[in-house]
Amino acid sequence: MIGSNLLRVASIATIASLAFGTITANAQSLIINEEELMITQAPAAAHLENLDEVFSGWIYRTKETQSLQLDDFDNPGMIFVDQALDEWAKVDGSAGKSCAACHTGGPAEFAGLRTVLPRWDDEAGAIQSMEDYINECRTERMQADAWKWSGTSMTAMTALISLESRGMPVNVVIDGPASDAWEQGKDIYYTRVGQLDMSCANCHENNYDTMIRADHLSQGQTNGFPVYRLKNAKLNSTHARFKGCMKNIRATPYKEGSDEFRALELYVASRGNGLSVEGASVRN
Repeated sequence: MIGSNLLRVASIATIASLAFGTITANAQSLIINEEELMITQAPAAAHLENLDEVFSGWIYRTKETQSLQLDDFDNPGMIFVDQALDEWAKVDGSAGKSCAACHTGGPAEFAGLRTVLPRWDDEAGAIQSMEDYINECRTERMQADAWKWSGTSMTAMTALISLESRGMPVNVVIDGPASDAWEQGKDIYYTRVGQLDMSCANCHENNYDTMIRADHLSQGQTNGFPVYRLKNAKLNSTHARFKGCMKNIRATPYKEGSDEFRALELYVASRGNGLSVEGASVRN
């Protein structure tokens, strides 16, 4: 019954958009701290077959939610960035090191890193996300325990590092050794799964800029991750959001940090090439 109702709402939303036009997204510009202009709309990359333009999820939020991202003092995600700064200086593990012990230039050393992740890593022989690199530093250099993929410490640290790339355009590489994973991610994106028989594309490509229940559907771009969600009052990782979407369509989700979710992360990130890194952003 729940599945049938959800599909019926989706169908109504589609019909309404065709009959009356799509719901107009809030048109104000995203300028953070009155100085950093974010690219929230860009031409679609050549590898996208069904989109002419790409849009940040920020423009589909209510003005009240949008306003929380305009100033770092109002952005609730910045609380976790402050926590990560404390963690950065904290000695942990048997090697007696902190992040600051190796990265003496501070988080600024990672300016631009967020724009190219996830990426193929020759040493690992696989696609690597930021969480992989953080845990590699913890286990190999600090001799400390790995953090849980979507744990509070991990999402806070990814937000701190992502902040150094804020305003820079996403530019993930999809060819060369990354191509197989990108194709796998694309296949996952378009494959219908779960009791509701839906794919990522059903919402975020075919029906974005329409309403479903009380939600204004976006293109599902990941340029804003990690995202502070008002729904659960914490920072959320990309893989946690993938997991939540799969549960919503009554599908069995892949494991966070799995090769499948890394591949999907690569593909979805490539759909947002050209949009500014916003993390930590604020969404519903």
